[in-house]
Amino acid sequence: MNRKLWRVLVGLCALAMSAVWALPACAQMAEVKEKPPMYSYVAFWNIPRAQWADMAKNDAADAKILDKAIASGTIVGYGNDENLVHQPEGPTHDGWWSAMSMAAVLNVLDQFYKSGNATSPVLSTATKHWDSIFVSRYYNWHSGSWKDAYEHGSSYKLKAGAPDEAVGTLSKNLIVPLMEKMLADGIIHEYEVDTETIHTEAPNTFWIFYLAANAEGLDKVNAALRETLKANPLSSPAFASMVDFTEHRDYLARSSATYK
Repeated sequence: MNRKLWRVLVGLCALAMSAVWALPACAQMAEVKEKPPMYSYVAFWNIPRAQWADMAKNDAADAKILDKAIASGTIVGYGNDENLVHQPEGPTHDGWWSAMSMAAVLNVLDQFYKSGNATSPVLSTATKHWDSIFVSRYYNWHSGSWKDAYEHGSSYKLKAGAPDEAVGTLSKNLIVPLMEKMLADGIIHEYEVDTETIHTEAPNTFWIFYLAANAEGLDKVNAALRETLKANPLSSPAFASMVDFTEHRDYLARSSATYK
């Protein structure tokens, strides 16, 4: 997502915070409520280009396990991504699934180990591999399956002096209202605000992910950001000072996803 737009929007959020905090708690929660935690397991792979077709076949084999898990209610979503903006140390592919408990996430992982899918030939060609487990309390999606959608992710790092509830405040007052509008308009199929539940990176890092229905959806999200700026021309450096924007990174992938 456009870094400069998000940066200014973070400042805009701060400008409204004094008014938001002055409202009764119930009034705030009526707008955006924190949801039950949703956990996501993500496996990242750096696969040599010559094996990309084999990776697609591997994803199809994995779907057999994941389709059963979603049909039984064990998980609420799954998918795989092909990175479109490659970096020397970054992944080329990832696969993921989401559930409403850590136990459900790990039980599916156990199925992959027992089935042998976790040690398939194409995965053995990976030059790098790592995993992450995220948790989200702000998310929503359309039920269904999509291919050739676009997954956009942005990572941000809060400064040490940021309030404990900074991610929640941003989510309730800025991110979720914007993304819910995009979801209602069919521009995106899913969004979530994530932090790590198993910390392999700095604990003050958070991520914003959304699944655009098509390439045009990426432009429409950025256009919505610009309209938000136009409607709210004031900004505040106070809130922006809580985020270390030198640590900001984006991720863009072609995605296949299924949500219950």
